[in-house]
This record gives sequence, C-alpha cells and structure tokens, in this order.
Amino acid sequence: MAHGAQSRNVIRHVVSRGTAFQKSENAIHHPLLFQGVRYRKLEVILTTGIEKLGKAGETVKVAPGYFRNCLMPKLLAVPNIDKYAHLIREQRKMRNYEEKEEVKVVHKTSEVQTKEFEKAAKRLANANLVLRKLIDKEKFKNRSSKEDKPDVQTPVTKEEIVSEVARQLCVKIDPENVVLPTPLATFGEYEVPLKFPKTIPLPPGALQWTLKVKVRGH
Repeated sequence: MAHGAQSRNVIRHVVSRGTAFQKSENAIHHPLLFQGVRYRKLEVILTTGIEKLGKAGETVKVAPGYFRNCLMPKLLAVPNIDKYAHLIREQRKMRNYEEKEEVKVVHKTSEVQTKEFEKAAKRLANANLVLRKLIDKEKFKNRSSKEDKPDVQTPVTKEEIVSEVARQLCVKIDPENVVLPTPLATFGEYEVPLKFPKTIPLPPGALQWTLKVKVRGH
C-alpha cells in the first residue's frame, strides 16, 4: 500500500509540472482523450491493482469517461505513452528491490538448534508431567487383586503427552521424540524415554533422556 502511494506521488509530481492533462472550459486537450471518436477505448497503465480491471503495471483498455472521471483524478492509471510507461517500470523495479530487501529469511544454524534442543531436554528431564484421567470402573470392580493398579478409561498416547508438554511445560516436541511402544493404560508414575539428537549431552550418570509422567485420577 505504501509503495502504491509513493508511486502515485511521483506521478502526481510529474503531472504537476505540466506533463499531463490540461483542462480547458470545453474539453481536455490531450491526444489520447481528444480523439474525435466518442466511444473509443483508451489504453492506460494501472498504477495500482483494481478489482475486475487488472493489476498494478498492467496495460488495460477503458472508456474515456471512466478514465477521465475516476481513474485519472486519483492517479489510479496513466496514459499508455512512453513517458508514463518508463516511469511505471522504474517504480516497479524500485518496489521489487525494496520488497526483496525487507524479506529476509533467517535460517537457524545447527549450533543454535542444538542449544535449543539441549535447553528443552534439560527442562523436560527436571519436570513432572501430571495427567488427569477417569478410572475404568468396570475393570476396577473385576480386578484380581487390590494391589493391581486401576486402569484408565482412555490410555495415554504419545500425542496426548506431546500436547500436555506444550500446555504445562511450554516446550514443543514431536511424537517422534517420545518413546512409547504402548499407551499408558494404568494409573501410576512413569519415566517415559525421550529421543533427542545425539549431539545433546546427557545429564551426568544418565543413560537416556526421560520425562517423569504421573497419571492420576480426577
């Protein structure tokens, strides 16, 4: 939007110096408008995109009255002559260059990524993830021993752990980082193995990264 306004300001400056249209009391004395054919279409260059008409920089044909009364007063279009065509091309080159300069994609280096992984891994290793689940009443009644851990209605999956890690601990991991061959089906405390890049050093005495998970009832 700012670039379009800038382009129109430059064009307005050119027009103000007498290189554009001059109005008289009876007619507009310009070779493109005063053609002697009332309904002949004019070729104009759009300085900004207009719905159902064209994009900025495109050459389109419009009725003389529409150009004179709507497009030209707001400098939304200029006549398709060499002077204006050159000006539009230069403005588009300038705009494209500035846009390329503004859009800079910063790619993280492997060192930065490793540090982020290490920070996340340490936070998870020192955290306790608590999941609240409903008890499976039917299995609870039919359990063979009172010492057996109660079953949950819906087992805890990798995806649920990933979601709760993000919600409770503000750490983003992927299901591939969680080593969970089968869902957690009973209440209790678990140490769920985590898989991170080998470049991340393990804590002293640890054989692998783990996350403490507590599955409790409501």
